[in-house]
Amino acid sequence: MLLAIDVGNTNIVFALVEGGDIRQRWRISTDRDRTADEYAVWLHQLMALEAVERTHVDAAIIATVVPPTLFNLQRLCRKYFAVEPLVVGTEGLAYGITLAVDNPKEVGADRIVNAVAAHASASGNLIVVDFGTATTFDVIADDAGHGIYRGGAIAPGINLSMDALYHAAAKLPRIAVEPPPGNGAAIGTNTVHAMQAGVFWGYVGLIEGLVTRITSEVGGPVTVIGTGGLATLFNRHTPAIDRVDGDLTIRGLHRIHVLNQNGA
Repeated sequence: MLLAIDVGNTNIVFALVEGGDIRQRWRISTDRDRTADEYAVWLHQLMALEAVERTHVDAAIIATVVPPTLFNLQRLCRKYFAVEPLVVGTEGLAYGITLAVDNPKEVGADRIVNAVAAHASASGNLIVVDFGTATTFDVIADDAGHGIYRGGAIAPGINLSMDALYHAAAKLPRIAVEPPPGNGAAIGTNTVHAMQAGVFWGYVGLIEGLVTRITSEVGGPVTVIGTGGLATLFNRHTPAIDRVDGDLTIRGLHRIHVLNQNGA
């Protein structure tokens, strides 16, 4: 059984994958100071609740965009599961796609993993829109069946944008991520509705605008895959997203593990 660990700026997802099936997934807030022992206590309790023995884990893989977390997560895998984890971004790791960017080493691990999973699950040219702390747009071109990661775009996440607005403007309240109530009008008749209209529909415009521009640059049909916590919400309000896969990153981690088994 594979222990897949996806470290984002806000949360860490731990998932157990067996035979390609995601059996369990748990989420914890990202804390760069959390020790391996603290991870172990928390994770073992959750595994016990699901009747999963830690000895069932025989492999692990880590993708992190928060480098200070790596040491203790590696220690967790070695000390408590007796496995040496693969780390996305390590020199010589196989991904099954070509990273055709200026400096592959600076591409975020999450973006690589999403690109790997998207190419494995769909044919043709692809855009992955990941709604996280940052909203990323990643482009995977198809060259006779071979995936080529071409780069993409990075924008502030919608929650980050709302927090900036709340903290910088003294009279503006904190609001939820949702369209204005009723018919979702773009013209708000009070402060809260005006903020909801500006933030939500402004973000829809960002998604649609970037997808349109990227599609034009790719020069052919593109399938857009949404992932991340808010993907389902935005998918309901824009035709720019073709489908949503909330487990895309975990699937990508499993794919990379398979590609690199036995040092292949």
